[in-house]
Amino acid sequence: MIRINKYLARCNLGSRRQVEDLVREGRIAVNGEVTTDLATMIDPENDKVSNNGKLIEVIADKIYLMLNKPKNYLVSTRDDFGRKLVYELLPDFGVHLFAIGRLDYNSEGLLLFTSDGDFANKIMHPRYKLAKVYKVAVKGQLQQEQVDTLRKGVKIKTGKTLPAQVFVKHRGEHTTQLKMTIYEGQKRQIRYMLKAVGSEVIELKRLQIGNVTLGKLPPGMWRLLKPVEVTGLQKQQR
Repeated sequence: MIRINKYLARCNLGSRRQVEDLVREGRIAVNGEVTTDLATMIDPENDKVSNNGKLIEVIADKIYLMLNKPKNYLVSTRDDFGRKLVYELLPDFGVHLFAIGRLDYNSEGLLLFTSDGDFANKIMHPRYKLAKVYKVAVKGQLQQEQVDTLRKGVKIKTGKTLPAQVFVKHRGEHTTQLKMTIYEGQKRQIRYMLKAVGSEVIELKRLQIGNVTLGKLPPGMWRLLKPVEVTGLQKQQR
C-alpha cells in the first residue's frame, strides 16, 4: 500500500505538489469514487485509479528523463544552506534518480536523470567521450590565440583537457559568445578552461548531450526521453 500522491507521481502525472493539487481538486477517483484525501492509500495490484475519468497506471519500466535546469538550483538531494534543489522540480517516482553529469549552481540547461544506474555510469565514463555542447558567454573580447588554445586542450586542476570544438558566435565590446563542445565531464571544466586562457565565464548553458538536445523545453520543466533518444545514447556507450 502506498500513499496516493506517490502513486500518482509514479504514474507520471507531475511533481509531488502538482499531483496533490489533482487530488484536492477532485480529479482523482479510486475504484470509481472521487477522493480529495491525501492520506488515501492505494493498493497498486488491485485498486483502479483514474484521472478525470481516464484510467492511469504506474510506469514500471526504467526511467530516463531530461530537465532544463534553471540557474540557482543545486544538483543534489540535500543542502545544508537551504538552496533550491533540482529534485524539487521532478516527480517522486518512488525510485532513486541518478543525475547524469552535473551542472554547477550558476549554470543552466540540459540535465539527464535515470533510475538505471548502469546506464548512468556508462554515460559518465570518460572512455566513451560523449559530446556535450554548451552556449557560453565570457568576459571581454576573446582573441583567436585563446580560442586556438582551448581547441587544443588546456591544463586545469585535474590535468590537460581533451581537444574541444570552440566557435565564436559573437564578439561584443564587453563579452564574447561561444559555442563549445567537450568530450569529458570534469567538475566545472569549462569555467576552469576559460580561466586557464585568462578569461571568465559569465553565463553557461548546456544545450546537448550526445544525441539528446534541450530544444524548446522551458526552464524548470522536464520530460521523459523518447525511446530513440535512449537508444541513441546506448549506442554511443559501445
